[in-house]
Amino acid sequence: MPETDLLRAVVLAGGLTFEREVSLSSGTQVVEALLRAGLDAELRDADGDLLPGLAAAPADAVFIALHGSTGEDGAVRAVLDLAGVPYVGSPAAACRLAWDKPAAKSVVRSAGVTTPDWVALPHSTFRELGAGAVLDLIVARLGLPLMVKPASGGSALGAQKVSRVEDLPAAMVSCFAYGDTVLVERFVEGIELAVSVVDLGEGPRALPAVEIVPESGVFDYTSRYTPGLTEYHTPARVPDDVARRAAEVAVTVHEELGLADLSRTDLIVDADGAVHFLEVNVSPGLTETSMFPMAVEAAGHRLGDVLTTLLRQAAARG
Repeated sequence: MPETDLLRAVVLAGGLTFEREVSLSSGTQVVEALLRAGLDAELRDADGDLLPGLAAAPADAVFIALHGSTGEDGAVRAVLDLAGVPYVGSPAAACRLAWDKPAAKSVVRSAGVTTPDWVALPHSTFRELGAGAVLDLIVARLGLPLMVKPASGGSALGAQKVSRVEDLPAAMVSCFAYGDTVLVERFVEGIELAVSVVDLGEGPRALPAVEIVPESGVFDYTSRYTPGLTEYHTPARVPDDVARRAAEVAVTVHEELGLADLSRTDLIVDADGAVHFLEVNVSPGLTETSMFPMAVEAAGHRLGDVLTTLLRQAAARG
């Protein structure tokens, strides 16, 4: 559509996941940014009224600010595809792959990207084979400390660093509260980076990396969403060659997993300067403490302008 046309955007937020409140915060920020950019933007929940509402008053494009399974496992996107509703972001199949952290790590490792060694096991394995015996094998294979987190999910819900063997069972129980499968990976000490990737029509490009320095030493849910508990530095305080490698890794992850429009890749840079892939988010947070808006600003862009471009591209695809 011509750039002068008033684009009508619907922003999806909320949903019924553990991350509902974070999603609503992201959605509110997106709507405010779009309104400032001059768009007609409306916040809608992912509920039973969504599809009838879109049918009665079609949007030119939808921006998905849903977090957790509702927005990131591809299901809502598949339904929007069925309804012929264009949206910003990765296709359903790519989202399903990225949502499954062990599967994403396998694909990324096959592409030559370094990622911490890991094992992913469902709750039934521990129940049937004996938790103690299985945990002993995990520690023998991966060592300590370990990072324990749900095999799917976001916002670091259930994620814990485990430094002592005796703390491992409780960490596993905590993870199983958020999903049936747990991912246990070798903990890599280093500088944590979030590298956002955006495609504004010229292919995916990495934005300046955000360096994350949580007060607690672990970037968990509380550290992410409580203002003042984490310091952020954009661009990251790393050597130029490390920043360049981190950007290359983020773009490689985006491309290898078949992602589109925008993503955020979480990385660790170890003491030797090696960049390790942790996970990727297909629906980056857009709250006041989120890294994607920080990276957009550091790149010299306005968030509303970037989101407007992505929505116009989605509308043109539709």
